[in-house]
Amino acid sequence: MNIKFSRLSRWLVLSLLLSLSDSAFAQRPRVYRDSVEPNWFANNDRFWYRVNASAGAYEFIVVDAVAGTRTPAFDHQRVAQALSESTSRTIDARQLPIDSLGFSDDMQSVKLSGKLGSWNLDLNTYQLSDVSLAKSKSAATKFFMPARKSIDKGGDVEFKVTNKSKTPIELVWIGRDGEEVPYHTIEPAKTIGQHTFAGHVWIVRHKGGATIAAFEVMDGTSEVVVDPEVIASELQALQNTSERTRRRGGRRTVTLTSPDGTRTPFVRDENLWLTVENAENSSGETQEIQLSFDATAGNTFQKDASRARLVQMQYALPDPPVTQPDVRWSPNSTRLVAFQTSKVPERRVWYIESDPRNETQPKLESYPYAKPGDSLPISRPRLFAADDGREIPISNDLFPNPFDLDFLRWSDDGDYFYLLYNERGHQNLRLLEVSAIDGIVRAIVNEHSDTFIHYSTSGKNVLEWLDGGDLLWASERSGWNHLYRYNIKSGEIKNAVTSGDWNVRRIERLDRQAGVIWFYAVGLSNSQDPYHEHFCKVNLDGSGFTVLTDGDGTHSITMSPDRRYFLDKYSRVDMAPITELRRSDDGSLVSALETGDASELIAARGPLPIRFAAKGRDGQTDIWGIIHLPRYFDPRQQYPVVENIYAGPHDHHVPKEFRTSYRHQHQIADRGIVVVQIDGMGTAWRSKAFHDVCFRNLRDAGFPDRIAWMKAAVAEHPYMDLSRVGIYGGSAGGQNAMAALLWHGAFYKVAVADCGCHDNRMDKVWWNEQWMGWPVDDHYATNSNAENAHLLQGHLMLVVGELDRNVDPASTMQVVSSLVKADKDFVYLPIPGAGHGACEGPYGSKRRADFLAKHLRAVGDRAAATTN
Repeated sequence: MNIKFSRLSRWLVLSLLLSLSDSAFAQRPRVYRDSVEPNWFANNDRFWYRVNASAGAYEFIVVDAVAGTRTPAFDHQRVAQALSESTSRTIDARQLPIDSLGFSDDMQSVKLSGKLGSWNLDLNTYQLSDVSLAKSKSAATKFFMPARKSIDKGGDVEFKVTNKSKTPIELVWIGRDGEEVPYHTIEPAKTIGQHTFAGHVWIVRHKGGATIAAFEVMDGTSEVVVDPEVIASELQALQNTSERTRRRGGRRTVTLTSPDGTRTPFVRDENLWLTVENAENSSGETQEIQLSFDATAGNTFQKDASRARLVQMQYALPDPPVTQPDVRWSPNSTRLVAFQTSKVPERRVWYIESDPRNETQPKLESYPYAKPGDSLPISRPRLFAADDGREIPISNDLFPNPFDLDFLRWSDDGDYFYLLYNERGHQNLRLLEVSAIDGIVRAIVNEHSDTFIHYSTSGKNVLEWLDGGDLLWASERSGWNHLYRYNIKSGEIKNAVTSGDWNVRRIERLDRQAGVIWFYAVGLSNSQDPYHEHFCKVNLDGSGFTVLTDGDGTHSITMSPDRRYFLDKYSRVDMAPITELRRSDDGSLVSALETGDASELIAARGPLPIRFAAKGRDGQTDIWGIIHLPRYFDPRQQYPVVENIYAGPHDHHVPKEFRTSYRHQHQIADRGIVVVQIDGMGTAWRSKAFHDVCFRNLRDAGFPDRIAWMKAAVAEHPYMDLSRVGIYGGSAGGQNAMAALLWHGAFYKVAVADCGCHDNRMDKVWWNEQWMGWPVDDHYATNSNAENAHLLQGHLMLVVGELDRNVDPASTMQVVSSLVKADKDFVYLPIPGAGHGACEGPYGSKRRADFLAKHLRAVGDRAAATTN
C-alpha cells in the first residue's frame, strides 16, 4: 500500500516524531575517548591518564614517552577482583572506584586512591595492602562564579538538587564546549535527581532570570542544596578573600609613591602636586610642590574612568578618588609621567525595564555608551622632573588624534618611556619612544593601513620586549599576519620572524632565553581547511621554522612540564578528537593515544555536519562552510535551507573543532530544514585583501560568496531547495540577517534578526569605527538597515531584548519606525526582561525556529501549487 503525504502532513509527522523522541534524548549522548588529561611522572618520561572508553566504562593507561608505548596501567579485571575481596563489594572492572594513581619508581607497585579508600597494589602479585577506608559522606558543594566548561575527571555520579528558595529555579549543564544546556525546572521545596560525570559543571539560576551560582560535581557529590541567600553569602566571602589576595599581591595596585619612597603625587583643584618627604628633618615634615598650574575640571590630572565606561563597556566602574592621579614613575625616581585628561560629556543609552522582579512599576535605566563619531576623553602625557618640579615639554605631533594612547613601560635606566598610539580611525598605529631627558618623541614602529589595522584582536596586536634591545611586533603589511623583529635603537626591522601566504594566529609561548617562539598558525596547508590551527615553532632570527602538527583538523596542544613532549588533540566538525603524543623538537609522532568515538552521538542526533568548500565571488578564492542536516534526514526529500549568519569582521565564525551540540542550528534543522554556516569575504584570518572587503562595507557581509557557495553546494547535495532560503543571526548577525532581505531579497525569502546593530552609528564606538572608519560619513548611512528599510523583500522578524546593554535597543526600534513609514509587513518581537541575544532564551529561540519553518513551508507550498 502506497501512502502519499502532503508537505503539511509530512511536517506534522516529523513534529510528532520529534516530540516523542524528546524523552529518549533527555540524557545527552556522549562521545568517548575524546579527552586525555596526562598525569606526568617526576622525570617527565611517563604519564598516566584515565579515559572514558564506552558507556559506563573507563580505562587507566600508562604512556612511556621514551619507548613510545601506550599500555594498560594494570590488569583491570585482576584489580577489580582484588578490590572486591578487599571491600566486600562487587567491583566492575569497567568502573573501578579509583581517582588517582601513584606509581613507584621501579613501576612494580602503584597506589590506588578513590572514594572507597586507598591501597598499595603489587603489580606482580596483585595483592593489596595498607588499606585506608575513606569516609562515605557527601562531598561539600563549593559554589563559584563565573561558570567554566565541564571536563571529564571521573566516572558516573548521581546527585540530587533541592530548591530551598521561594521561586522556581533552573538546572543547567555547562557543556564541554562551554555552551549552556537547560535540563530541569525545580519548584520551591522540591528535589530532583540528575545523572552526570565527575568534573562536570552545572549552574542554578532563577527561572528566566539571573544565575545564582555554578558548582562542579565531584566523586562523592550526592546532594546540592540551593539556598540563594546562603550561596550569596558564600560567594561574597569568596570575593572578599580574592580581593584581599589581589590587594596583597599588588599586581593590579597602582603605586603612586616614587620607587625611592620620597615623593607621592596627588591632585588638588585638578592640578598635579607632589608631597616630598624631608629626609634632612628628623621630625618627618613633608613639603608640597605644585607641578601643574593650567588644569581645569574639563582638563584634569584626576585619573580617568569615563573612557572605561564609555568605550570598554565597564558601565558601572566608579570614578577614582578626586585626589588620585594617573602617573608612572621612572625606575630611578627622577622623572614622573602624569596623564592629563580632556573630559567629555558621557553619552547615556536609556531603556525601560517594563517588568522588574518583585515590582509592579517599570524602571527607567541608563548606562554610559560611546557611539561612532562621539567625542572621547583623551589622556595626554606630561613629563616632570622630580627634584625641582620643572616640566619637560613633550610634543604631540606624533600622537595628534588618539583613539587610545597607552603607557607601556620605562627603559631599565629610566632615560626613556614608551607609548602605543592608536590613531582615531585605526589606520595608524605607532610605538613611540619619549626621552626623559629632553622630551623628544620618535616612532620606533610606524604601522599604516589604507583600510584598517585590526588592533582589537590579540593575535594581530603583538608587542613583546626582547633581550638585547629588540622588539617583537605583528603586522599585516605583507598581506598576511606575521611577526617581525625590530631593533629598538635604530627603529629598523632586523628580520621577518615568519613569512608566507598564511597567518600567525596566536603565540603559545615566547622563550626569550632560548630565542624560540611557539605559536599557532592558520592557512599552512593547501590541502586542508585554511582555518585549521596548527602548532609551530620558529627562532627569533627567522630560522628553524617547523610545523609540529600535521593531522587534518584544528589542533590544540598540552605541553609536558619540561616541554620535551606535547599532547596534540585535533578534530573537525565531522571528526571526533584524535589525541597523539609528539616530540616538541621536530613534531615527530611518539604514540597515538586515543581516537574519539562519536557513534552514540550520531545514533541519537543523526549525521555530523558536512564540510564543504566552493569558489567565492571572484571564482578563485575558496569559501568554507558546513551543512547541518535534520535529525531524521531523508536524501530523497527536498529541504528548505536556512543560513545561520554572523559576519562580524573581528574573526571567522564557522565552527572548526568537533562539537557535541549545535543548539539553535539543530533546533531549526529538526523542523525539516538544512542549516548552513559560511565564512564569506570580509571576515578575519584569511588574507588582508579577503578581510578588507568589509571596510566601510558591512552591508556586503560576504553575501556574494555565500550565495555562490550555496549554489555550488546544491550540485553535490541536491536535497537543498534554493527556492526556499531563509537566514537568521544575532547582534552583528542580526544586522546581516536583515541586510539579506534588503539587498539580496531575490535569493533569501525569510529572515530573523535578533538584537541587531542595524545602523553602525547606533552601536559601540570601538567596534564600528574599526570597520566603518572615522570620521562618520555617508558610508554609515549607505550601510544602514534603518536608512534602507524601504528595500525590504520577504518575511522579516525583528527580535530585541528590552534590557540589551550591548547594542542599543533603539537600533531595532528605529528599523521598526522605518518599516512602518515604508508600509512594510513584518513581525516585531520585543522580549521583556531579556538582554543581548534575546533569541537564545527558550521563548525567543522557539519563536525564531517557528517563524523560519512556517514561512519557508509557505513558500514551498505556493511553489508546489503553482507547479501543480
